Amino acid sequence: MTTLTLWPSLGLAASRGNDTRLLVVLLRGGLDGLHTLIPVDDPNYRSLRGALAPGDARKLDADFALHPSLAFTHALYGKKQLLPVVAIAPPYRQRSHFEAQDCLENGSARPGGANTGWLNRCAGAMAGTQALSITTVMPLIMRGPGDASTWSPPLPRQVNPILLQRLQALYAHDSALAENFQRAVANQGMAAVQGAGGKGRMAAATAAAATFMSQPDGPRIAFVEDSGWDTHAGQAAILKNKLTELDNGLRAFHDGAQSLWDKTVVVVVTEFGRTARVNGTGGTDHGTGGLALLAGGAVRGGRIAGHWPGLSQAALNDGRDLRVTTDMRALFKAVLAGHLRVDQGRLEKAVFPESGKVRAMDGLLG
Repeated sequence: MTTLTLWPSLGLAASRGNDTRLLVVLLRGGLDGLHTLIPVDDPNYRSLRGALAPGDARKLDADFALHPSLAFTHALYGKKQLLPVVAIAPPYRQRSHFEAQDCLENGSARPGGANTGWLNRCAGAMAGTQALSITTVMPLIMRGPGDASTWSPPLPRQVNPILLQRLQALYAHDSALAENFQRAVANQGMAAVQGAGGKGRMAAATAAAATFMSQPDGPRIAFVEDSGWDTHAGQAAILKNKLTELDNGLRAFHDGAQSLWDKTVVVVVTEFGRTARVNGTGGTDHGTGGLALLAGGAVRGGRIAGHWPGLSQAALNDGRDLRVTTDMRALFKAVLAGHLRVDQGRLEKAVFPESGKVRAMDGLLG
């Protein structure tokens, strides 16, 4: 593995005959998929969410709408370049951030199931293919013998959002301080959006990924991560800002990778979903079934993928959160096989070992 400190050439170019690109975006902390993709036609949603349900949602079809902060993402859906995938998660079914992220990144059926990452193994399975992680340190998903490098952009500094969220639970019960603290959290989010050219930390990272991948000898595979998605309290204000950052990040990559957009898939994932019912501090707790987003010119979008299990009490997992109906490896397999043309044998044996029973999803690509 190599660490990049400038903007150098990244080595041999990929074959021009199979010059597709893949960007994986991991939202660490557990994005609330029910706050992002709103099941407007599910009769149980409003009773579960109450005042936390976003207003002015951006309609997609008769059943679902996007959070109002996702303006550019909504436009991609209209162009059939966005495909939300509902009720999806890694095979891990507990509620530990660290174990769930480990499972998602190592590509096996359990935490600790491999000490290398599936995205690195994917690069290794494709001769001459390079992978780039836009991170300070090499994440598990990119560790291994494959040709993977890191580059860290100069991102604006701010207070750790996880620390703010933990403090918020303490301030929420203080009538004198709760409002001021909430205002401080909102200002924190605005500072992030105003940084990095006014678009936030994620936009800086995805713009960097677009620049590298657009070079004639650039990497075909890239990875970006973002933290601060663990919304136990004050979720509405936090996700209003965080989803704006995600929207800006998708726009920044789209605008910076125009020459590649038609042959690119962007996969946005998180380690698990969150509880269906709002908790006592205006947030949600760790759940299971989540949401993934596919974007790009190579995506067959403009519709909703996956199987929606519903939000009735009987349908909920453990009576508390959205039930998982799709193993996330089924999504990854479909993209790697159909878009990057990874050999099926290597996909089953090396990239996602012991996953033969997990069938790749159909119809994700254009």
